[in-house]
Amino acid sequence: MGSRDIQGKLWGQRAEDWANIQEQTGIAGYNYVINYLKPTAADKLLDVGCGSGLFSDLVSLTGAKVAGVDASEQLIERATKRNPLIRFVSGEMEELPFEDNTFTIVCGFNSFQYAANVENALIEARRILQPGGKLVTMIWGDKQDCEAATYLDAVGSLMPPPEPGAPGPFALTENRLLEKTLEQTGFKVLQVEDVASVWDYASTETAIKGLLSSGPVAKAIAHSGFDKVYQTVSKAILPYTRANGRVVYNNKFRIAISGK
Repeated sequence: MGSRDIQGKLWGQRAEDWANIQEQTGIAGYNYVINYLKPTAADKLLDVGCGSGLFSDLVSLTGAKVAGVDASEQLIERATKRNPLIRFVSGEMEELPFEDNTFTIVCGFNSFQYAANVENALIEARRILQPGGKLVTMIWGDKQDCEAATYLDAVGSLMPPPEPGAPGPFALTENRLLEKTLEQTGFKVLQVEDVASVWDYASTETAIKGLLSSGPVAKAIAHSGFDKVYQTVSKAILPYTRANGRVVYNNKFRIAISGK
């Protein structure tokens, strides 16, 4: 079993809130990648774990031919609504529904850490990349640089006990495991950068809606109930709530760009 059977049931339960609020928190990373790679009409790009398609939509403006794949049918539907000209499909990142050597660029924004086996997912990404192609992986930065880690810890306390060896949100960040795994699966790491990401919500209501829309929170709700999770998240955001009512988290994402 890959990640689709597990993650597809968790993500997309609040697809509109994800699309309208939470997916925007990755935009600093999306812009960094677009500016670094400078895709053109000659590129074919796959967005793995595309969510509701925000990055796919943005990068399509460069003229690149874009496709997206995600475990969640609901998010794929929302992505197609965002941009019906892009091919979005529901699929398994460890068994991608594409031929060998199809894409010049493969991107995974906070997605590969949710694979049942990260090495298998990266091997699949390498398979569909053309020789000389680029792989983009974005994960959390160091935990001490991410204020949202406090919210993740609070939600984590409401989840069922993890299975032995189960990775947490920062598993690929610790001890530079992402870079090591990329090299083990045949990639050459070309660039690693920690990019500042400010999560700025207009109100506590908006913040809570956004934070409740992720897959891990859906898992916590299934285990502990909506009311308990809602109360816990409401309390967790208090230290980051400004006098004007905005909720602001300062975080960093780690972006690794590798070549085949």
